[in-house]
Amino acid sequence: MLTVNKKRLTYQCQIGNSKLHCSVPLCAVSSRYNSEVSFHRFPHQPEVRAQWLVKIRCENFTPTDNTRVCSRHFKLEDFITTTTGRRKLVQGAVPCLFEWNNFCLPAPRCSVWERCPKRPSPPPDPLSETAGSDCEMEVTLPLEHDSSVTPTTSVTPSELAEENEKLKQKVQEQQQQIETLQLQSRFGVERLAGSDEDIRFYTRFASYRHFQAFWQLVESAVNTKMVRVTSASAAGASQHRSTVSQVKKLAPIDELLLFLMHLSVGLSLRDLANRFGIHRTTVSRIITTWTHFLYHLLGSIRLWLPKEVVQAHLPPEFSQYADTQVVLDCTEIFCQTPSSLVLQSEVFSNYKSHTTFKAMIGIAPHGPITFVSPLYAGSMSDREIFRISGITKLLTADMAIMVDKGFLVDGLVPCKVYRPAFLSKKTQMSKQDVEQTQSIARLRVHVERCIWRIKENKLFDKVIPLSVCGSIDQLFSVACFLVNYQNGPLVKAWATQE
Repeated sequence: MLTVNKKRLTYQCQIGNSKLHCSVPLCAVSSRYNSEVSFHRFPHQPEVRAQWLVKIRCENFTPTDNTRVCSRHFKLEDFITTTTGRRKLVQGAVPCLFEWNNFCLPAPRCSVWERCPKRPSPPPDPLSETAGSDCEMEVTLPLEHDSSVTPTTSVTPSELAEENEKLKQKVQEQQQQIETLQLQSRFGVERLAGSDEDIRFYTRFASYRHFQAFWQLVESAVNTKMVRVTSASAAGASQHRSTVSQVKKLAPIDELLLFLMHLSVGLSLRDLANRFGIHRTTVSRIITTWTHFLYHLLGSIRLWLPKEVVQAHLPPEFSQYADTQVVLDCTEIFCQTPSSLVLQSEVFSNYKSHTTFKAMIGIAPHGPITFVSPLYAGSMSDREIFRISGITKLLTADMAIMVDKGFLVDGLVPCKVYRPAFLSKKTQMSKQDVEQTQSIARLRVHVERCIWRIKENKLFDKVIPLSVCGSIDQLFSVACFLVNYQNGPLVKAWATQE
């Protein structure tokens, strides 16, 4: 028999492939998920069929042979069981149990607490069993902030103070670690302050102290004389002077570090943008701004030294050539080969077998750079660069210059020229010419060392693209100017003489 429970019904999984459904509204019983419910066709008698349609509240509905009503909507006395165990409706039975009259309610789902398996209860305490089931255990908890309660373990004031000191020390160590991680997450001067080797690598300054000394020289001019290149000025608007209220992506000292890293290490714009956390366009503007700024600031300081100053610092090695005012030599940097054949012929250097830019560098006998010419095409001779560089206006008759063999400038200068002797048509040099050539070569090597300091900037190690040719002259001049600030004397023995 079918047992109908108004509070709870049992639904089972499908057994077989039957797909019968109940046609009563709001009833979702299906034979696929319940094998205990039977399904019955509409009766053929018109009167009983009409009663069924009224009871199930299906207006304008025409049942078919496949329309069924489940056994949940009938009373128990409406069923009979045949000898074969089949359940049938009695003659004239009418469904009367529906959702709208609070019958055949769906089974409520158990709560999570009821569905979860329960752990077995712990065995009862023997003491509590002897005391009786109605006996309750009384637990006394210590009151908070109760001075009358004596702790089980006593702590002396000295131990407490020692524990506090340990905690303070641990907090300080963690703060230092946090500061270290913050410095490592962003690239700036503070990150390099503890390592003179890193300062030397990234900026070419001898130490952090030297870098800070140079920054103190230019800091005041940064806020008053620097003209910043912005997106507006790049589009054709007028440039504007930087002010304190102007929003900057980096601190000025970090901008100087970025510029020096581009010049000294030759880092690309993308690399610098990733290191400093800014856009590549911003990096380009910073480099252009600092190139113009240092070119005009350092270039406004007179490089050429008066004869009295040169004589006061003349090293003893130049005693044989005591009237030497400047030691000159030319240097070249590679540039991208232009597509125009005319331009190629102008910048191609036979000495380097490559397209180059060429400049003339002059140093005082004791080491500092005192003359820097503009960059010229690599095809120009040393004599031509000497003629158009303007150095002849600085020389007087009581001075002397020291040059290499390629400087045939005797007729261009009003002063004496110290130059290694030529073999010319002689089969062998005289003893005097050999000694003079060797002595001049030993002194001329210092200008080569100074040029090597300029070439130590890795930006000039690679081929200069034509896209930056508009600013490469200023960049090269700034690199030459910075050599006097970044390095010590060419010879350590000269340090005590200056």
